[in-house]
Amino acid sequence: MARMTGSWLSGPSAARSEDGTEQKFPGERLGLPADGPGAIAGLGRRSGALLLDWLMSIGVSALIVGATGAAVQVSSLTLLVWFVLGVGSVSIFSFTPGQLVAGIQVARVDAQARVGFVRALVRTFFIIFVVPAVISDHDGRGMHDRATGTAMVRVR
Repeated sequence: MARMTGSWLSGPSAARSEDGTEQKFPGERLGLPADGPGAIAGLGRRSGALLLDWLMSIGVSALIVGATGAAVQVSSLTLLVWFVLGVGSVSIFSFTPGQLVAGIQVARVDAQARVGFVRALVRTFFIIFVVPAVISDHDGRGMHDRATGTAMVRVR
């Protein structure tokens, strides 16, 4: 536990490996390329994808409230739609619609396999609290990605 905590709190020295060499680019220790498909996605792409997913969820929520006349808060329904969209699409396709447009996807770092339902559920649950997604390590992965063994990688 101390080693994992140290990687979050040690500052720039956390980017060094045990033999003292510095990581040249985010994702190097994970075996990912420096640039192009498979590289760690940048903050701009990830933020843009999240914005697109959220705007789409707002639209779906507004349609549901308008069509049914339900006396429910659009904001609460938006969060629910966003959560279901995130868990469902990431577990099936490894990306949300916003991530597809941004050219990124969620990938497991421990195996060449789909993310799966449980990892998608836990990952999306942590994103709701914002803080785990904002705090990132030397690889550019948020706490939600580290906890689930995933990373946001570029597709193109």
